[in-house]
Amino acid sequence: MAGERILVIDDSATITKVVQLVLTKAGFRVETAPDGEAGLAAVRASRPDLILLDFVMPKMNGYQFCRELSADPKLRDIPVILMSAKGDQVGERFVKVMGIVDYITKPFSPEAITAVVQHTVGKYGPAGTVEDDPPSLVTGEDLVATDEADRAQARSTALARLRTAIIDVLAAQVALADSDSPDEQIAADTARVTGIARAALDDATLTRLLSALDPGLLVDAAPGLRGDLRVVPLAEVLQLLDLQEQSGVLTVERTGARVDIYFRRGRVDQAIAAGVPEEFLLGRFLLDAELMQRADFEAFLESRAANRLIGQQLVKLGSVTDADLKRCLVRQSSELIYEILRWRHGRFRFAAGTELPPHVIDAALGLDVEAVLMEGYRRVDEWHLIEHAIDNFDIVFLRNEDSVAQMGRGRLTREELAVLELVNGKNTVKEIIRKSRMGSFEVSKMLYRLLSIKLVRRRVLPVAV
Repeated sequence: MAGERILVIDDSATITKVVQLVLTKAGFRVETAPDGEAGLAAVRASRPDLILLDFVMPKMNGYQFCRELSADPKLRDIPVILMSAKGDQVGERFVKVMGIVDYITKPFSPEAITAVVQHTVGKYGPAGTVEDDPPSLVTGEDLVATDEADRAQARSTALARLRTAIIDVLAAQVALADSDSPDEQIAADTARVTGIARAALDDATLTRLLSALDPGLLVDAAPGLRGDLRVVPLAEVLQLLDLQEQSGVLTVERTGARVDIYFRRGRVDQAIAAGVPEEFLLGRFLLDAELMQRADFEAFLESRAANRLIGQQLVKLGSVTDADLKRCLVRQSSELIYEILRWRHGRFRFAAGTELPPHVIDAALGLDVEAVLMEGYRRVDEWHLIEHAIDNFDIVFLRNEDSVAQMGRGRLTREELAVLELVNGKNTVKEIIRKSRMGSFEVSKMLYRLLSIKLVRRRVLPVAV
């Protein structure tokens, strides 16, 4: 089995992204459709080897799709696997009917969906064979040599163009100043020349000159990847590094915040950040896990050696064990990746083969990218819902005391009670996050729930008349 074409039809973007990620890694070619109508059009345009079908969808549901499929003699033999939250109820009823050969219950694990697809493809076979690529007559050494020569030529050409452009700008400035009038003649002293150069090469001019230059040509020819998150979503970059089992460091930056994700053979050994909110620092996860009391941790911070990592010092002092620290680092690295998956702008660069720092080698978290992305996609979907009610962290909420009394505080979790107590008509969401020492996702999710059950409401400022 290699390269079989799978069509995933589901109105949930999360499901389609996750299934596409998992099955692509397993060697399948995966296409997606958001509903039955689009799925039917895709099937008629290009016949897949297998269809993964959601049962409940807008426009055309799973049953209607299968009815249309079975009515077409050219398509009726395509095997269909049903995906449903009510898998047992729906699946047992429709298996062996209208091309449905199996079913899987949502939510499912990467291993489960891969196993079902592999079994079905193996049993029913592909719709057509894919010819192997013809053997290449060009060796790897030839490709490397050609690439290096092309890069050197491009670098030389780019620098020559930049040099010529700068000379032209300076020459034009000098020509304006060099005239018969003594008052307009240019002085030959260093300060005067520097002033002319600075005036000629202002920000606008430099931007224009550099816009046509690839900065990557000016650094060492180390293999890598770079781009803009507005063009290439981070999830696709992570998926690529996972599929290719890359090793190196992926750096993601946005307005002062930076996250370095260290890869070893396609797995994440650690994510480290700078310029991010306090909720992503290691201390939060140590306190969440109740490994230290807040007072003890703050006392440690005041006395710790500044040139050593917090986790290493705490292990050496016996405050936490290696296993405790590793669990906290797993949470911290995961939370950092969940957060930057939400970034809609920023830049990334991947340096392949970069030697990992000793503390990353010691951590060796080995996080599975698929699992991280599955949870990350789920959170992104939840954030989309939450943001309709909490569109910024500067808004203020009020408690509905009557509703709280009527419902009873005993029905709320400890964390929900902690957030509810901080809702006082004065604290902004940002302040609630800071004072609760919880993550922004957890606090926002709890506020969204409290808002949904009408225990809190948004404060509306009076309008002056």
